[in-house]
Amino acid sequence: MGSDLPLVIVNPASRGGAGARDWPSAAMTIRAHFGPFERRFTEASGHASVLAREEAERGRHLLLTFGGDGTISETARGILDSGAPCELGVLPHGTGGDFVRSLSTPARLADAARGLRFGHTTRIDVGRVTCFGGESLSFVNAASFGLSAEVVRRVNQSSKFKGSYARQTIRAALSFEHPDVELSTDGRPPRRVAITTVSLHNGRFFGGGMKMAPKAELTDGKLAIVIVKKMPPLKLLSRAPLLYWGAHGAIAEVEQGSLESLEARPVDPAREIRVEVDGESVGRLPARFTIEPAALRVRMPFP
Repeated sequence: MGSDLPLVIVNPASRGGAGARDWPSAAMTIRAHFGPFERRFTEASGHASVLAREEAERGRHLLLTFGGDGTISETARGILDSGAPCELGVLPHGTGGDFVRSLSTPARLADAARGLRFGHTTRIDVGRVTCFGGESLSFVNAASFGLSAEVVRRVNQSSKFKGSYARQTIRAALSFEHPDVELSTDGRPPRRVAITTVSLHNGRFFGGGMKMAPKAELTDGKLAIVIVKKMPPLKLLSRAPLLYWGAHGAIAEVEQGSLESLEARPVDPAREIRVEVDGESVGRLPARFTIEPAALRVRMPFP
């Protein structure tokens, strides 16, 4: 049998190593406003999934994360793999913070901890992607390929700080070669598109605060899709504020919609087109993206 206390899974490497430095004071804040808990530190990429699965299988009823979008995604993956009725709760910390925004979690840790203490449980949808030669992976917020996945690769290979996504987006956009891909939505015949980025959204935010999918819902049984077609770098960068504000529907090169499945493959099989899931690089095209309705229990913060 597992402990009745909630467990906080802490990523000490989150926010460029600030997780380790911030944790002692954060622990006091969480204890004061949420109540007693236990904690485990992650030791490597993928470790949060292992911890979450072990704890859920032992009967732990609530797992909280203190880390970025990758830590949240891994923890959710472990809960899902366990098949146990365990809940996920999210405390704000990390570089991107996109899923936290989609949950409307307060940015101030004390407020978030108090909100989770008196919060309620809901079931949210979960996305799933199967990449070429890889395993099937779940995602809670967003998955994408093209320029966005190249930005994620660069961010994760550099020192993370506030503004990392914006800085690496500028650098990557100036040298990006737009690939041709074939896209098939919900089993329809494929169509060929020259892309900058294609993103699939469960949550509304993406790429370090961009309101990329303003109509996305965590509980509607659909993935929102945003296709940014081939666009000159300077035009893309000049339109970036519209992407952050969620006003990019007026850009001619942007298509938006919703779907239950997407199959994507490069027109040139030799072209490597990277795929990222919740801010972590996971593989390359071809890939299939689907939605699993009401698959994950989440503790929603009390307003």
